[in-house]
Amino acid sequence: MEYSSFENFLKQGKSVLEKGPVAMIFVEDDVEVATTLRHHLQCGFRAVIALMPDAFRLPDDVAAKIHRVPFDCGPHDAVVGAINAVIETAPGTWLYYCYNAEYLFFPFCETRDVGEMLTFHTEERRSAMLTYVIDLYADDLDAFPNAVSLDRAFLDRSGYYAQSRKDPETGHPRERQLDFYGGVRWRYEEHIPKNSRKIDRIALFCARPGLRLQDDHTFNDQEYNTYSCPWHHNLTAAICSFRTAKALKRNPGSTFDIHSFRWHNSTPFEWHSRQLLDLGLMEPGQWF
Repeated sequence: MEYSSFENFLKQGKSVLEKGPVAMIFVEDDVEVATTLRHHLQCGFRAVIALMPDAFRLPDDVAAKIHRVPFDCGPHDAVVGAINAVIETAPGTWLYYCYNAEYLFFPFCETRDVGEMLTFHTEERRSAMLTYVIDLYADDLDAFPNAVSLDRAFLDRSGYYAQSRKDPETGHPRERQLDFYGGVRWRYEEHIPKNSRKIDRIALFCARPGLRLQDDHTFNDQEYNTYSCPWHHNLTAAICSFRTAKALKRNPGSTFDIHSFRWHNSTPFEWHSRQLLDLGLMEPGQWF
């Protein structure tokens, strides 16, 4: 279904947001848009919303299954503002957001859908789920100058680390919150703004009145920003993303400094949750 504007979607598409989980895919450019949408349809979301420019075309089979909303990701705070508007419209609904050329993986996603996972997560009294944004990149930048190739995608198998997240008012570490780093953003941090170097994102969350997403991908409710409950480890997920590598090759200030993203800790991406679990890039918690 297509809508005439984002405001029209909020008014006419309320029924789409009544029951989740709902995926919001923000389309920044025309790279791998259809594959991103297909992947999230296959994850089992009840609705997939593509917020994208009118100029981009979609294959008929994809267009028939998603909700298309005209949107420009360019203006500062446009994405955050749109997500917060949806939160206000859909209290009680599980929501997810990512960008094109990003792909959600969660434990056992080959045999279970995202709704099953979030049902279990809700039973554990959790209202949000931490996701790690794992950088993907093509192995050969001469063959793939935009750093994107699904068939020849690589990721870093090590080099990830966490630091305590401090409360800006007290200076004390926040309980069960960490800032996570690694991947291409860590290896090329000189080209990455300081406020964009983290790889953690609360991409799956249950909307409620008063909840607000902030610029750093955290929420104004600190419990939403925790990686687990106080009693045991909880589920986490991964968003495998070409977005950073793509931006570094597009940016004139970095593209000529990067001839290959591969290094001694690169490994082919297998497009399977088992690899991510084995590498410690997501956590099954108590879900078996």
